[in-house]
Amino acid sequence: MFMKLLAMASTLTLSMTVAIAAVDANSATEAELDGIKGLGPATSRLIMDERKKSEFKNWPDFIKRVKGVGSKSASRYSAEGLTVDGAAYLVRPPLTSPANAVKE
Repeated sequence: MFMKLLAMASTLTLSMTVAIAAVDANSATEAELDGIKGLGPATSRLIMDERKKSEFKNWPDFIKRVKGVGSKSASRYSAEGLTVDGAAYLVRPPLTSPANAVKE
């Protein structure tokens, strides 16, 4: 009996985590966007306004069109569950030139 209860509680917790994990910028309501930690009402409104013009194609398009959002904030929003067209923001490592390469 205890094991069944424990299994049921684990399943419920996991399903709740999955249900609130991803919020897509192309389909989220303003309230869902406000629920992303660090994303305030002003930015949520900007996202909604830009989305009315056309859906976001990808993260670079999102960053370009939403004023005040750069690579750092996109990375934070993505870590909190925001996606664009179903994709998380991937931070690209900076390119190193031969002059900046570490010598052994």
